[in-house]
Amino acid sequence: MNQNSSVAASILQDAAQQTYPVSALYVLATPIGNVCDISLRGLHLLGIADAVACEDTRNTSQLLQRYGLSRPLLATHEHNEREAADKIIERLRAGQRVALVSDAGTPAISDPGAKVVDAVRAAGFRVIPLPGASAAITALSAAGLTDARFHFVGFLPSKTRQRETALQELTAVQAALVFYEAPHRIVETVQSMLQVFGPQRQVVLARELTKLFEDIHRCPLGEAPAWLEQDANRQRGEFVVLLEGAPPAGDEDAEGERVLRILLEELPLKQAAALAAQITGQKKNALYERALQLRQDAQADDQEGE
Repeated sequence: MNQNSSVAASILQDAAQQTYPVSALYVLATPIGNVCDISLRGLHLLGIADAVACEDTRNTSQLLQRYGLSRPLLATHEHNEREAADKIIERLRAGQRVALVSDAGTPAISDPGAKVVDAVRAAGFRVIPLPGASAAITALSAAGLTDARFHFVGFLPSKTRQRETALQELTAVQAALVFYEAPHRIVETVQSMLQVFGPQRQVVLARELTKLFEDIHRCPLGEAPAWLEQDANRQRGEFVVLLEGAPPAGDEDAEGERVLRILLEELPLKQAAALAAQITGQKKNALYERALQLRQDAQADDQEGE
């Protein structure tokens, strides 16, 4: 046994010696792509759990096989979560340990699990989290966005009008916005974001995280549709989309005015306001009113100069 294997075996031994109470639900994060991203504590728990409640029994069965494990599986998905919770609670009453997993990442984060956790807590049993992989946190850590906070949104509505309405409600949020999106909707979603937020904000398109063809691309939102269209492979895989948050109100107003002043030197007032709205993502009517004021102030200054 080499030194690395010896260290790994020692840590696995440490995991085995820890306490794993019975009559408890263990919320267990599983890898989002790379099978090696399971925690050692999570791996041990999967080996001693009396049952594993999972989103898809086929996927979880394959995952367990990769680790040389086989456990009873309980289908626990969005269509049966309440009924599954009752079966899990019966097992907890019998003194069993039940692990709760999703297909990838942390359960109950845009995945089934929250209703189970709620029911188990209401029944008076312990819920013990075993942390690990999360697609949102993985993408944020490699994005380089400097927002002090982030706002998790998850999946947007699939219909265009509903999606754009949901995005409109987020335009003033001063935190990085975190979305999940499926490959067949990524182009439409990015187009909707461009329509609502304008072209200037930084966007990060993170796909196939931790997998062989992992791709994390950052650019101004205005460039994102063309980047996706340049290569069909860029539209494959599950996406995490990160969008730079809104600037503080004062900074946004200052930027709108700066752009307006430049455009008013070359363009008619109405056209300048419309173009400034496209560039900054601010409301066209508000920019038009500000452009009127700037034009009036300039005319007053000219008259005083005469």
